[in-house]
Parts: sequence; structure tokens; C-alpha cells
Amino acid sequence: MDLSYSKEEVAFRQEVRDFFKTAVPAETRKKLQEGRHLSKEDMVTWQRILNKKGWAVPHWPKEWGGTGWDAVKLYIFNEELQLAPAPQPLAFGVNMLGPVLFNVANEEQKKYYLPRIANLDDWWCQGFSEPGAGSDLASLKTKAERKGDVYVVNGQKTWTTLAQHADWIFCLVRTDPNAKNRQSGISFLLVDMKSRGITVRPIITIDGGHEVNEVFFDNVEVPVANLVGEENKGWDYGKFLLGNERTGIARIGASKERLRRIRQLAAQVQSGGKPIIEDQRFLEKLTAVEIELKALEMNQMRVVAGEKHREKGKPDPASSILKIKGSELQQATTELMMDVIGPFAAPANTGESDGSNELDDWTTMIAPGYFNYRKVSIYGGSNEIQRNIIAKAVLGL
Repeated sequence: MDLSYSKEEVAFRQEVRDFFKTAVPAETRKKLQEGRHLSKEDMVTWQRILNKKGWAVPHWPKEWGGTGWDAVKLYIFNEELQLAPAPQPLAFGVNMLGPVLFNVANEEQKKYYLPRIANLDDWWCQGFSEPGAGSDLASLKTKAERKGDVYVVNGQKTWTTLAQHADWIFCLVRTDPNAKNRQSGISFLLVDMKSRGITVRPIITIDGGHEVNEVFFDNVEVPVANLVGEENKGWDYGKFLLGNERTGIARIGASKERLRRIRQLAAQVQSGGKPIIEDQRFLEKLTAVEIELKALEMNQMRVVAGEKHREKGKPDPASSILKIKGSELQQATTELMMDVIGPFAAPANTGESDGSNELDDWTTMIAPGYFNYRKVSIYGGSNEIQRNIIAKAVLGL
């Protein structure tokens, strides 16, 4: 299999790179380089810049704002976006909900929601996990009882990322409690977060950050028109959504950018009278991660190259392999960052520099980032679950 880029693809990479050099707001780029949290305004501003360029939803069908790029160009675009670095378009709408809608939603839903997702007119969050249903998602208990032209929803979702910003939430809910198995009887609903009976409660993480939330539904009325696809078929749509999510979780470009920054900082920070980059043990660890990342990149490219042979709309089960290794390498790069920061990790705060030391502008978020990245092997389906998928769908065990 030839995994080298064509002249056209090399030229395309340069076009994308040149755009990101000038289009990304300087303050947004700086926040990303230093591992700081972006504001809602940062995200909205950037996605609208991309949408004006026609690149906010490049993997969507052309009729809904897509670019018509093939899988290789999509891969190049995403890698360059992460290398810039630039913010990823809001994944909950662009990568998760959007593909579900243009594959199974009715025309009225597509016409209303898809343009708004592309321009980030609506901020979406994901209502899947529950206190007793995370990796074992089929155990979900949030129920939706149909009464005339509405569903009445009761239950709780948890670990709901950025729900504090959300205008809408897409939810898996149980519509048939008497179904023959746990996967049956689940439906996919779109819920307005301004609906009466919804309560959002923050979950404050150990670093003091507010990224995740609990969402409670107390007799929330949702129009039947907000059902996506067929009633009781939500499990199929949820699996499709998660398959798309896992492919992107590898984030090879983001790991490359972090390794670039690690080398830069390790050349500046002294330990034992010499730069950390000259420490033999550190260099061995850094090189090992770089080699593993190159191997992952080759596997990602093989998956990309196989896209044209795959049934349209059906994710490759090999995306589970990318998810596992990609998340492990993201964690490994944050560990290397901790090796660089050394004792400066101790006074780390929530992200605002106080100017108390010459390294303060970059040290403040490295320790919180390290701990925060422990989650990447859990969300999108835990790595243990991904190994089960590989055993069944790839190895046939």
C-alpha cells in the first residue's frame, strides 16, 4: 500500500497551513499552546471564521456545507488544524450529531439544524452517560414516555461536557422499558436546554475547572418532532455516533504539536546545570513516544486509505485501535511535559499567570493538564471496551 502523498495533496497541505498561520486569532493560539481553556466566545469566533471559509464541516456532504474532500485531504486538514494549533470545531455538533442527522434525520430536521451546527449558532452537548451507565451505556435509565405529541423525559445524565454553555442536548433515552434486550427500546432525542424541568449542576474537577456537569430531567416535555430517525432505534444511531467520535480521538496532530513544544521547552529548562533535552533518560522517553506516534500515524493512514472500500456511513472498527493508542500517547506526552516542568508543577494554578517566575507563563496549566488527560482513555468508550470491540469485530473472537 502506497502511503506517500501526491503532489496535489502536498500543495493542499500548504494551502491549509498558510490559512491557519493568518486566520487563527493570536490569543486563541497562545491559549492552546499553553494548555489553557478556551472560552465559549473563542470557540464561536473561530468556528465562524472556518464556516465563512467553507471549512467548518469539511467531512459533511456538499449539500449541507461540506467540501467534497476525500479521506486523505480530510486527514491532512485535521492534522494541520491540530499542528497550528487551532481549535477543533465543536465536536458535539460537527463530528457527533451532524453525521447522525444527515444520515437518518428527516428533511425538516436537516434544513433547520445542520446550518446552525456549522455556524455554531447552537451549542450542543451530549446526553449519553449516566451515574450507572457509562461504558455500559445500554444500562441507561433516563426514560421518555410518549404522551400525545410530546415525550415526557425523566432521569439524569452525567459527565456532560460543557453543558453550561449548551443551547441543546442530544440524548439517548429509554422509550420501551419492556424491550427484549437492553439495547432495544432506546431512542435518540434532541432536547432544548431551555426547556422547563432541566437543571444543570456543575462538577468541579480537582484542578478547580468547570468542564463537566450533571444534567437532570424532571418531567421535561420534548416534542415528538424532535425524535431522530425511528423510535427505539437510538442504540444504532448512538453506536454510529461513537464510531465517528473514536476515529478523531487519536488526535495525532495534537500529539505532534505537544512533542514540538516539549522539545522547545526542554531545551530551555535547566536540570543539573544542563538543558533537560540533554538528559539521556529523558531523551530516551521522548524518542520512544515519537516512534510510537509515527507507528500510530501509519495505522491512521492505512485506515484513511481504506475509506474508499468501506460501506458509506459505516465506521471502521479499527477506529477502536486508533482510540486506544491515540489516547495512550496523549497521556504519554502530558507525562513528558511534567518531566520538563519538574518542581514548577507544585505552584500550578488554574491558568492565569501572576508573573512570579520566568517560567510562569507556561507552567501554570501543565500539571492540571496532566491530570485532566487521564480521562481520554475513558471517554468515547473506555479502552477496555475498545479491546472487546477489536476482539469481536476485527479479530473475530
